[in-house]
This record gives sequence, C-alpha cells and structure tokens, in this order.
Amino acid sequence: MAYDVVVLGSGPGGYVAAIRASQLGLQTAIVEKESLGGICLNWGCIPTKALLKSAQVYQDILHAKEFGIEASGSPDFAAVIKRSRGVADKMSKGVQFLMKKNKIDVVMGYGKLKAKGQLEVAGADGKTQVLEAKHIIVATGARSKELPNLKQDGKKIVGYREAMVLPEKPKSIIVVGSGAIGVEFAYFYFSMGAKVTIVEFLPRIVPVEDEEISKELEKNYKKLGIDVLTNSEVTSVDTSGEGVKAKVKNQTGEIVLEADVLLSAVGVTANIENIGLETLGVKTDKGKIAVDKFYQTNVTGIYSIGDCAPGQALAHVASKEGIICVENIAYNEKKYNHQPEPIDYGNVPGCTYCTPEIASVGLTEKQAKDAGYEIKVGKFPLSASGKASAAGHTEGFIKVVFDAKYGEWLGTHMIGYNVTEIIIETVLGRKLETTYQEVLNSIHPHPTISESVKDAIEVAYGEAIHL
Repeated sequence: MAYDVVVLGSGPGGYVAAIRASQLGLQTAIVEKESLGGICLNWGCIPTKALLKSAQVYQDILHAKEFGIEASGSPDFAAVIKRSRGVADKMSKGVQFLMKKNKIDVVMGYGKLKAKGQLEVAGADGKTQVLEAKHIIVATGARSKELPNLKQDGKKIVGYREAMVLPEKPKSIIVVGSGAIGVEFAYFYFSMGAKVTIVEFLPRIVPVEDEEISKELEKNYKKLGIDVLTNSEVTSVDTSGEGVKAKVKNQTGEIVLEADVLLSAVGVTANIENIGLETLGVKTDKGKIAVDKFYQTNVTGIYSIGDCAPGQALAHVASKEGIICVENIAYNEKKYNHQPEPIDYGNVPGCTYCTPEIASVGLTEKQAKDAGYEIKVGKFPLSASGKASAAGHTEGFIKVVFDAKYGEWLGTHMIGYNVTEIIIETVLGRKLETTYQEVLNSIHPHPTISESVKDAIEVAYGEAIHL
C-alpha cells in the first residue's frame, strides 16, 4: 500500500494530523496498536475528567445543605469507573467515525520503521504488511515513567492507567509526584473517601506553576484532609504485606507510610524504543526525537509530533504540532498556499483539573523578574467574585503579570472554580500583543468568573473597583 502520509499513533497528535493531511488532499493512513484516540482519549485526559466529574457530583451531594437542598448518597465505585470507561469508549468511536468521514485508512497493529519510506505493521493475528509513504509522522506518545525504586506491578504500585480502573476503592493511597496527574488523582480518591498522602520531591506541589498557586492548592488540600509532604523522597517500597509500606526521606529524617496502593505519578517517558529509529538513523535527544520547527527529523520524510517530540507533553500541543507538520508537508507539495506559523511554546496554556482547578500561561512572577522585567502584578481573590459566591466555590484567585514599561501581558495564573475555561482570554490577548488598556476597555460579562481577570488587571494598575 502506497500513501502520501502515514501516521504512526492515533492520539490527539496523530489522528488530528491524519485528518488535516486528508483535508489537504494527501492520501493518508494511520497505524494504531491498541485503540483509536491513543492515551488521551482512552486512558488520559478524557476518562480522568469523567472520574473527576463523578467526584465533584458526590462532593456537591455531601454539601447540598449549603445550597438549601436535602440530598444524600454514596459513591458506587464500580459504577464511577464504568461511566469513565463509557465516556472514553464513546470518544474512541468518535475518532473511528472521523477516520471514515475523512477517508483515512486505519491499519491496526504495531508499526515500525523498516526503511526510508516504509513502515512495517505487525497485526494481532501475526501477519505483517508494509506501508509505503513519502512522509511518515511518528506520534507514538508517552507512558507512565518508572523510577528504579518505584517499579510498577500494576496492583500495589500503579501508574495512571491502572489508577483509572482499580477493581475496588482503596481505603488509602500514596500519590508520589504532584504534577497534574498526581494532584488530579489525589483529589479523586480523596473525594471517593480514601485517605490520601501526596509525596513531592521538590519544595512545593504543582512545581511548574507560580509559587502562590502552589501555596493555595496546598492550603486547600490540607484543609480538605489530604496530607502533603514536600521536600520528600520515597526511597523504597515494601509490597510483601497486604498493602504497601513506603519509606520516605525528608529534611527531618525518615518515616514509613502505609497504604493500600501507591500511585507513581512522577512524569512520563516517550515511546521511542523498538519503532525502528535506529534503523534509519533518526536522531534523539534527552529521550525524545529531535525535530525542527516543522517537526522534520534529521532524516528526510520522517517527522515526529506530540509527547515523543521535545514540546510540552500536552494534548492540545500535540494536535497543533500535527496540523503544522502536515500543512508544511502540503505547502512543500504545492497543495497548501502558505507555510504555517510555528508554535510559540511560551504561549501554551496549561490546565490541571483538580478542585480547585488550575490554569496558567506565560511567565510566572518569578520568571518575569528573573528575565529582567519591571512588572506590575494584580491578584483578585474569588471570595470577592459574585459568580464564585453564587456557585459556592470562593477558594482561589486570579493573578496577572504585566510589563510595567509597555503594558505587555506577560502571564496569568489562576486557581479556582472553572478557571480552565477562561485561560484562553490571556492566550489570545498575548497572541494579539494586547496591552492592559485594551483588556480593561473590553466589557466583561457579569456575573462570571471571567470578569475576575479584568478585576485582577485593575488591581495591578491601581484601579480596583471590587476590592
């Protein structure tokens, strides 16, 4: 079989790249070893949000009296997991539909680069076939990272995948790592009634966020009853008993934590082994495939996007990388009328769906200062927001960072109710090189959480109305 483009991997990078390639008139096939939609749709972004929604519904029931409603109930853990899997299956079927709609050939099996322009696919039935393509896009994604002292057995020491489908609700869980995966699962299992302990090696949780965001989340988690241990390292884990015993070393010495399950959430590792990169001499760097701004590797006709390439390991980044990659291919093939604009990786939003939610983009206050900017910072607490009060979620704040000299919007950092839905205002504003005056001169709807962005900017410039 000969194609213009073959995509290896059908996650949010791969399937989006395939669709865009087909739209641009390129004969396209996609190769997937497991389920269409990849990790994001089947074992990541989507099913975790379904779990978190169940957790939030249960918490709303527990606090229903605060809203003047009598309600009671208890979580059916198996049903919660089943709903999550149902949502994931529906999304995967949606990708199947999109493949048919866009006339993309789907080849199920394990793909491996065989030679220049050739991808060998081994099917589950043991049969192999070779796909020929002028352009091959590697979008094999990533998996849960394993540390030497935290070897995952899938039962007592688990990664995010097993954490999504535990056979029964644990009474207690240790979460090692406090990035997005760690804090999201910590909230989910706490909400389901488990005792949760977070162990973070660095001085603060959600360490990539602004320092004040980290402090606010830690304060909220401790208030809920989640134990948070920072500057702490799991040195060994004993799984010989019924549960796990984890030795944790911190600044004061060593303690032993006991729980039913330990979730290792220390990051992800790119899936670049055993896919034939060495056969073609494709260069890698720091565990990822080296690419240029249009995702071309050092080997002509081989590209890489998503979590196996150097950019941020985020679904929305992978999708945009896939689009840019194929638009550049089509441009070079004279099937697209202009070269695409490369991604500005400094203007990529990050979202974490714990409760309260976290959303951010651009420079933190510290990063702005370290970069030499003279800055104006504004912070608006959601306790002063009418919408947040009406919703019963007044925790958190909106924080904005501006360049004092020119009014450039350097960054926004949010923690609170529904903030993942409003970070796009900053992304778009920064893209359009807006200044604080233009945002303040844009009328924000009331009552909304989004108007708190405007309120925070007013604070930064000494024009606060609602504080």
